[in-house]
Amino acid sequence: MRFLLRKNRKPPTVIIVALIDVLMVVLIFMVVSTTFTNQAAVKLVLPESSQAKAAPAVNDSLIVTVAKEPPHFFFGTSEAAAADLEAELKQRIADNPELELSIRADTGAPWGKIIKLMDAAKAAGVTSVKALTEESSGK
Repeated sequence: MRFLLRKNRKPPTVIIVALIDVLMVVLIFMVVSTTFTNQAAVKLVLPESSQAKAAPAVNDSLIVTVAKEPPHFFFGTSEAAAADLEAELKQRIADNPELELSIRADTGAPWGKIIKLMDAAKAAGVTSVKALTEESSGK
């Protein structure tokens, strides 16, 4: 016994354009709300020193990073070959004769690479060379 008559219904049609619009809005929201952080070019573990002091913000300082794994040398975020160190330093000294060199070397960086950088700095005419360290947490 049927009291209600069933109507022949068509299955609902899915409007793809509306779904794409919603997907685009969600995608734009995700991109805008994502926080972008400045990622370092090389991850370093700096040696600790109990005598470390806060480095003064000096504009006449060139920081060269010596990494544990090849490529070993970085001027800022751009990598440099060992053969090009002296030429690069000479060019930077020509631009600014009072330039100070700060070496930021990883704890596991090969000591020979640090000496190679110091030799290139001396040959290029750099008068001041500093080493960057982290303050030790314990005494």
